[in-house]
Amino acid sequence: MEESLKIKRATYHLYTFMISKLISTFGSQVYAFAISFYILQLTGSATSFATNLLCNILPRTLVGPFAGAITDRYSKKKIVILSQIATTLAILGLLLYTLTSGLSLIAIYTTTCILSLTSMFSGIAFTSSITGLIDQPRIQKATAMNQMAISFAAIGSPAVGGLLYGTVSIPVFLVIFIVASIIAVILESTMNFRLFATVKIIEEQTETMWQSMKAGIRYLRVQSTILVILWISLLVNFLFGAFEVGYSFILIEKLDVQPQHFGFTQGALSVGMLLMSLYFSIRKEVRFPLVLSRRAIMGLGTIIGAIGLPLFLPLEYWLMVGYYFVLMLCFGALIITTNTPLLVMFQKTIEEEYKGRVFSIVETMSMALTPLGMVIYGVLYDIFPAQWVLLFSAGMLILITLSMMRTSVIRKVHPEWKEKKASSIVKTETAT
Repeated sequence: MEESLKIKRATYHLYTFMISKLISTFGSQVYAFAISFYILQLTGSATSFATNLLCNILPRTLVGPFAGAITDRYSKKKIVILSQIATTLAILGLLLYTLTSGLSLIAIYTTTCILSLTSMFSGIAFTSSITGLIDQPRIQKATAMNQMAISFAAIGSPAVGGLLYGTVSIPVFLVIFIVASIIAVILESTMNFRLFATVKIIEEQTETMWQSMKAGIRYLRVQSTILVILWISLLVNFLFGAFEVGYSFILIEKLDVQPQHFGFTQGALSVGMLLMSLYFSIRKEVRFPLVLSRRAIMGLGTIIGAIGLPLFLPLEYWLMVGYYFVLMLCFGALIITTNTPLLVMFQKTIEEEYKGRVFSIVETMSMALTPLGMVIYGVLYDIFPAQWVLLFSAGMLILITLSMMRTSVIRKVHPEWKEKKASSIVKTETAT
């Protein structure tokens, strides 16, 4: 294929990928919003809410390494499409069960487990295919636009979910998800996942699944940058359970925030993600991703601690809603600031034949302690004052970040950063 035609095709992929992600994520977010409110209003328990989150995290953690090996071995396009079809069938099954027997926690938990697996396979296949779908100069733009699509959907879905919740039935939310998933399948089927691919699919070789997984681990062991990020993610994501469980629990159960206003604050998080994603889509590539991520994670820790402030100092209702809107706006911007530069670095440094396995290991390690965190924080919020749980977790997050991302570690990952600092010191001393 001529280079000009490949570039045009890559442009089509860039926007089709974004639209597909926007539509499927919108349906998923509306569903998640409705289910979260249903669980909390039905049980009033942070433990029940955390159990649903656990059903989303645990399957991904257990199956992740196998998903990466499968993604590298077989057609990524088929994996994406089959995963999306499985998502559609799972929601259709929940809809039929709800219409015949009524909605139950067991049915919700089961569906959440299935959706967790399908989204994991689809996500790993898509992430490891970006360099096959898009030309190298636009990888950061593609990564940022992917985040923009997620943010667009997350902005609209809480608002729509908040307006619809209480006025329409749960089956309506399920139908929205089903329609969105079907449209996503149609769009994804038109994409060429190997437009810029440089290696053959491993299924033509005699390598076993176990050998493939071991090869991925061996490759990862010599990637010092990725290993540093893995160990940091392991503990940071465990402490993020304080936010994942606590935010909804505090606003809905402790502060009695109305569904539409809760959706308003959730939308702010997405606005922050959208604005920062837009910024990364037009700016040049970040030179020192780990340095920027350290600052962003410390900012996230500060915001987590600030979430509990209205429990110490009661605020007037609308002032409280505005306060959480600003917090979530900043929180969303910092999440993108943490993740996007690192993802771009991974896309450009990991060899294509190992991407599925490496990304799956990264995801698995990042979430390895998250299920435990969900369980622990679900219990902690039912036993201890929520504001103190948040403050303790925020302090631990900042201390761990400062320790694991200390200057000596960053200099190993970015040797030129040391040279830059030394050069700056020399210039300062010369000027004086």
